[in-house]
Amino acid sequence: MSKTHMTKRDARRAARGRQRLYTRIITAGIIIAILAAALWLVVTTQQAKPAATAATPELVGTKQYSAAPPMLIDVTKQYFATVKMAKGGEFVIQLFPDKAPSAVNSFVFLARQGYFDGVTFHRVLEGFMAQGGDPTGTGSSGPGYTFVNEANDLKFDKAGVVAMANTGQPNSNGSQFFILFGPYGLSESDYTIFGQVISGMDVVNAITRRDPDQNPTFTGDVIESITIIEK
Repeated sequence: MSKTHMTKRDARRAARGRQRLYTRIITAGIIIAILAAALWLVVTTQQAKPAATAATPELVGTKQYSAAPPMLIDVTKQYFATVKMAKGGEFVIQLFPDKAPSAVNSFVFLARQGYFDGVTFHRVLEGFMAQGGDPTGTGSSGPGYTFVNEANDLKFDKAGVVAMANTGQPNSNGSQFFILFGPYGLSESDYTIFGQVISGMDVVNAITRRDPDQNPTFTGDVIESITIIEK
């Protein structure tokens, strides 16, 4: 064969080799593009998912929980609780999450679970306060968990102050709370103030007086529901 003929054949072989190389490069590029698109889709999908919601404590009995709730409120927002009474009337409590985050968080959690529905104001003393939040109505029960006292600058200096009741020992707050009928000489270091009645104080004043030590069988006024509004 002539030298010229060999050169043309070699040229054709070289062209076919280049074509195969180009095909491989293009195929690899397509695969890389597909993988990149798939990775982008996975990343953006994960980013679009909402943050996981903190687990709700397990209900282990009749209105008894396995643990205190995780922090479910936003302390930078405002919270209001509308307390509707079974016998008629309602009042509104402004809650103070920035002053008592644990107390407000627990109260909001329990209210949203319907915990206070059907619960009485079991201890209502003239000239002092109305106390409720015990699901048994005896003054000796709670939600199955406790949390610590929270010091703040709020005072027992006016009607409508709302605070956590406790067992008389520090850091024994649960579900029981009380509302003052007027200023009272309680020590702020002993109780956590977490709210203030801002409307319907006449309804609070009309809660039937009840001293469980004097008349333990008498049923007090019942809370129909507590509705929480977040702003």
